[in-house]
Amino acid sequence: MATEFDFADEAQVLAFGAAIAPLLRAGDVIALRGGLGAGKTTLTRGILAALGLQEEAPSPTFAIVQPYAPPEVSLPLAHVDLYRIDDAADIDELGLDEYLYDGALVIEWPERMGARLWPDALILDIAIMPDGTRRLTATIPPAWKDRWPPR
Repeated sequence: MATEFDFADEAQVLAFGAAIAPLLRAGDVIALRGGLGAGKTTLTRGILAALGLQEEAPSPTFAIVQPYAPPEVSLPLAHVDLYRIDDAADIDELGLDEYLYDGALVIEWPERMGARLWPDALILDIAIMPDGTRRLTATIPPAWKDRWPPR
């Protein structure tokens, strides 16, 4: 099942991220796909702000994994950016499964994982439209069917 959402500006992308935050549970994976500048980090910032993060979350492009834990957020969450990963085998060294015991993952550039992406990942594709708006297409796995769409 897939659903689409259109966003006119960054504020709407942040608000959509904030609407997703209360739906998150330990063990959840959100896979964010889209080109450079599509809004993947912006959407994640909306999630993190709604989980209680006071400062603006940096892009984890260079750190690759940026973990957040209570008390700065209500649910442990690791923001992962795989843009600089060239070999899917290197992903094993990141220990991403460990974050799912008591928290969630938001992964930018999940296509770099190859077949390693979790089957119950919520996949959010963000495209930049010709007029500059963003179109988000959500592919909903069974684990999310009772929680989607965000309100």
